[in-house]
Amino acid sequence: MTSAAAPLACVIIDDNEINRFTLERAVQRHDQLTLAASFPDAVEALTYLHAGGKVDVLLLDIEMPHITGLELVKLLPEPKPAVILVTTHASFAVDAFELRVLDYLVKPVSYARFCQAIARVTEQQPAMPAPAAAPSSPAAPVDISATGTDLFVKTNGKLLRINFEDVLFIEALSTYVVLVTNKHKHVVGGTLKSIEERLPFRHFVRVHRSYIVNLHRVEALEDNMLKLGQYEVPVSRPYQDDLVQRLQAL
Repeated sequence: MTSAAAPLACVIIDDNEINRFTLERAVQRHDQLTLAASFPDAVEALTYLHAGGKVDVLLLDIEMPHITGLELVKLLPEPKPAVILVTTHASFAVDAFELRVLDYLVKPVSYARFCQAIARVTEQQPAMPAPAAAPSSPAAPVDISATGTDLFVKTNGKLLRINFEDVLFIEALSTYVVLVTNKHKHVVGGTLKSIEERLPFRHFVRVHRSYIVNLHRVEALEDNMLKLGQYEVPVSRPYQDDLVQRLQAL
């Protein structure tokens, strides 16, 4: 007699507490799943995954702060788990399937539809490589090279030309940095310190342990908050005096 297959380790990432709880209950009811971890934030989840955290199935919300679900899929370490996206909007379906996710669930998700998605995972399980735990490694330095006001930044496995005059600020997120413009967010592997050391532009200034700002795009400073387009960035006390002097010198 053959033994039953081991339950699949499931990880949930959803910033909405009620949605996350609903998915947790669905996982706990399913006899082929075990809940390995549940996160309200994609950044916390990335730390877990890059540290070799166990995951066979990833239930992933799309619309989240800092890093969206679609951005996170591109950052998943190899071997990638089976990804099931869960969202309130069907409009993301085209983008989702371009990323080769296994299924796409629209909230509110019925338990029957949830089971159907898990059945697709188990059908493909023999062909899926088992994820292996691996020790976390230091973040690689940010790969950048400069041409005038442009930098070629390595993101999602390719070199992308970014005009840094369009960059409002750079934000640290765990072992990643996010280059924020008015229209885009570019997620790059590395640390804020590594990109700060390689930036050739003097008008990019550290104002907080988690932020570097483009002084040319600062619109106002009020109550220790910088206004840059649609965003506000905090200024911590150790950087205040230098920042004011730099702004006055512009």
